[in-house]
Amino acid sequence: MNYLDIADRIWPLTRRAMGVHTLVYRLTGGLIGRTFPGGPEMLLLDHVGAKTGKKRTSPLLFIRDGEIPVIVASKGGYPKHPGWFHNLRANPETTIQIGPKRMQVRARVATPEERGRLWPKAVAAYGGYEQYQERTGREIPLVMLEPV
Repeated sequence: MNYLDIADRIWPLTRRAMGVHTLVYRLTGGLIGRTFPGGPEMLLLDHVGAKTGKKRTSPLLFIRDGEIPVIVASKGGYPKHPGWFHNLRANPETTIQIGPKRMQVRARVATPEERGRLWPKAVAAYGGYEQYQERTGREIPLVMLEPV
């Protein structure tokens, strides 16, 4: 059994945990769930399903490029991009929440130059990204969330 088989089996539990995380983050204005001891900050990303039109929210680690939040479309090193990445490609205008602050943003994939500069910063924030990149044949995109 490989890591993808295990991840697929625990996905329902992971999805529930993400839902609880999102609920607690929203209810506390990010007081709980924005950070974990020794970990990077997390934001809440709202996105609209590219096929379903259903509104979803995903808690995600992020780094900053100046004032611009940057998220990593790693999906744990899966062969395919995460659903939220496809949703943002179809509907790039969205909202995020960092702590108590909600803001309108426009998502775009980082340019190769930006990725080259920001990838080491993402790995420094969460070392698992390096293993995820080694596990997958795709280049893991970085997504810039530019305030509108």
